[in-house]
Amino acid sequence: MSALRHVADHMAREIVTLRPGQEINSALHVLLRHRVSGAPVVDEAGMLVGILTEKDCLRAALEASYYRDWGKCVEAYMTQELITVDPGLDILAACQRFLDGPVRRFPVVDAGQLVGMISRTDILRALAESWGQA
Repeated sequence: MSALRHVADHMAREIVTLRPGQEINSALHVLLRHRVSGAPVVDEAGMLVGILTEKDCLRAALEASYYRDWGKCVEAYMTQELITVDPGLDILAACQRFLDGPVRRFPVVDAGQLVGMISRTDILRALAESWGQA
């Protein structure tokens, strides 16, 4: 088994992001177009302020259906209480974080700045590589 590395070595760096003031209908179409189930929400300075998921968009769609208006922005629906990981976290510790909760991907944050995303698949790939099986 080769040496395990860190989250920064396996995270996705090119990710779809949304803005808090973006119209929810526009954000929903971004998720659909990029075929992602959620996206981090960052402010103008690149600071992570939330995450918008498909479930959040379902809530928005149901509300829009009822009121016949998509009127609200991403910030009205996004989750603001986030669990993040540090880019220096080792892969085994990140694996345990996934096992401890229902989250499928974590935003990777360094000093408040969003620097990437790491998923369960990324962790499995990292572990497989460490065993020489990838």
